[in-house]
Amino acid sequence: MFRLRLILLLLAPLLCAAAPDPGTGPGPARGISTGLPVPRFVSLRSDEVNVRAGPGFQYPVNWVYQRKGLPIEIIGEFNVWRHILAPDGGTGWVHEATIRAQRGFYVTATEAPLRSSPNSGASVVAYLKHGVSGFLMRCTATSAYCKVATEFHRGYIARSDFWGAFPGETVKP
Repeated sequence: MFRLRLILLLLAPLLCAAAPDPGTGPGPARGISTGLPVPRFVSLRSDEVNVRAGPGFQYPVNWVYQRKGLPIEIIGEFNVWRHILAPDGGTGWVHEATIRAQRGFYVTATEAPLRSSPNSGASVVAYLKHGVSGFLMRCTATSAYCKVATEFHRGYIARSDFWGAFPGETVKP
């Protein structure tokens, strides 16, 4: 059993690597298990998600996230396991059942103004403190702002003030 764990541990980085896009031109890499783009953002499905040292229940739980909706970045896949990068820079493995495609955001700025429209001159609806998270509703590729929703407010936040979308990425509802 120990030998099998050691082999899996050594092979995991190779097995979770993304496969090249089978399309005709260059594009995002695709996950070997799902065929979806890697990297990509998703969010946590529940208030308790175990993050493991490797892709399997036999690996120890390194930490437990207790924040439903927290955005995480999928950086690799292995069978039903997703290799993730969290907003705090931590990496680990979660089971596919613990994540959902719904997009979230996480404020990285000390204080981010939530604006009434997608421009720096728009009125401020609220100020979001570092660590606030919510739903990422929409981003257009050319805009410096994305539409978001928290429990109490909706508005637009500068891409530079949050984690949960790639530069120039379009996010549709």
